[in-house]
Amino acid sequence: MNIRFTEHPPTDPLQEGRDAQARSAAILAADAFPPYEATLTVDYRSAGRTLVVGSAEQALPWADRLAASLPVTVLLLDQQDTLPSRPYPVHVARAVALAGWLGAFEARWQAPGQPAGQGRYDLVLDLAPSRLIPSHQRPHGYYAPGYDDAARLEAVEAMREMVGEFEKPKYFAYKERSCAHGRNGQKGCSACIEICSAQAIAGDGDRIKVNPYLCAGCGACSTVCPTGAISYAYPPAALTGRRMQAALRAFREAGGAEPVFLLHDPEQGAALLGQLGEAVPGRIIPLALQHTASTGIDVWLAAVAYGAAGVAVLMTGHEAPQYVAALDRQLEIAQAVLDGLGYQGPHVQLLRVGAAEELALALRHAPRGQVPAEPAVFHLANDKRNTLDYALAHLHLHAPRRPDQVALPAGAPFGALEVDRKACSLCMSCVGACPASALQDGQGAPLLRFIEQNCVQCGLCASTCPEDAITLVPRLSFQETRKGAVVLNESQPFHCIRCDKPFGTLQMVENMLGRLAAHPAFSGHLDRLRMCGDCRVIDMMEPAGEMRVTALKRD
Repeated sequence: MNIRFTEHPPTDPLQEGRDAQARSAAILAADAFPPYEATLTVDYRSAGRTLVVGSAEQALPWADRLAASLPVTVLLLDQQDTLPSRPYPVHVARAVALAGWLGAFEARWQAPGQPAGQGRYDLVLDLAPSRLIPSHQRPHGYYAPGYDDAARLEAVEAMREMVGEFEKPKYFAYKERSCAHGRNGQKGCSACIEICSAQAIAGDGDRIKVNPYLCAGCGACSTVCPTGAISYAYPPAALTGRRMQAALRAFREAGGAEPVFLLHDPEQGAALLGQLGEAVPGRIIPLALQHTASTGIDVWLAAVAYGAAGVAVLMTGHEAPQYVAALDRQLEIAQAVLDGLGYQGPHVQLLRVGAAEELALALRHAPRGQVPAEPAVFHLANDKRNTLDYALAHLHLHAPRRPDQVALPAGAPFGALEVDRKACSLCMSCVGACPASALQDGQGAPLLRFIEQNCVQCGLCASTCPEDAITLVPRLSFQETRKGAVVLNESQPFHCIRCDKPFGTLQMVENMLGRLAAHPAFSGHLDRLRMCGDCRVIDMMEPAGEMRVTALKRD
């Protein structure tokens, strides 16, 4: 286990009884909401065409079983002097590449002395020594049961039922305009790509693309997305928030104290809880999620604002390693905010347990964090940044300490920027790169403005800046100035020495003079760098030594 324990006073038996009754009321209130029905679905079609891959000893007996009800093709990975006689196609493969999902698998293979082979299949039984699709979350229709005969039999029986038309929810929503993945060819945030255990997300230029057929519905991408460009839609955060509010209201009204939400998955986590039975402390309110990686700082901080003394996330060891690492970072950010505001904690825990007795011990040490004097009444928004604004405003309003700002760990989705004014030429490249409208130009004036509330610390501005003049400063500001535009840098406009039109800043022109003085196009003609683009072209095209008439600037 990796749990941050805090010593608590002995449990009052009377209060424990009240808490147990209050928990029952809370569970009823949370479960009163009808099951969420997805409005968008992803459809699969399978005719049962099955590919079995493995050695002859491993693959052929199971292929024989499947061939009784499904059209089968076998790829043998060991060398065969003569191909086994079977009523279905059998090939020898030295190397196999496989990709796809239920109804749309594509396989390519090479065999000694044979032309490359390929085929399309609806189902795959992978009995190779190493899985052909290594992603933690396996595609629908792909079965890799390992060497256990019981698991193989279970897979074969499941495959026989995978013929027909199937559907699943579309688990995500994506708003391209607020995505911080990239701008103008510069790489920014790739958090969703890195965390996806199904390899369903990939870069697509300055944006991302999500393959809905591979998406497994974990919601981890929405948890780590700093802008909320990708959000979880099954169920949406707003419904999770309403369930939490209803549960806490019922818990308080029934006399419960210091409630803690235990977020768990509906399978392994629910099974562990079932083994504990009545041993679960009364103040623990279980809340099943489609996946425990689908919530992060927005939901956790909102829960504390609603009056939850803590949030415990149950991880049973079946989760992808990157999920645990991401939730650890989310925990660090959330606790830094609460600690900075003076709320005694801890408030959030990751419970990494694999046995019922470990879970029982962890729940006895569940958080008893300090909460606001008044529970918040706002509702979770499907827009992550809006939820965070509401939660943080309420927590700050009722905080034991009310600092102007709280320092946050690197990678937090809040912060400011430091600009080296001597290096910054006010070229405004950073403004064009910012996906959150945190950086703005001066609308004709040579100045750079910044709205801290909008900044998601994606780093696109810093990577785009040709002068390396921008540094990220992760922090959470509670000053009123965070909502308005403040000037990070400004300069006097520079006027063309020929037509007097303003075309840049004094700093920009000085930088060009320093860098381009030795360039063949400007050597001996440095005045061209002090001209606007139009006048520079005219000056370069005029014959040398020809008399010209130039408009004189008046003082």
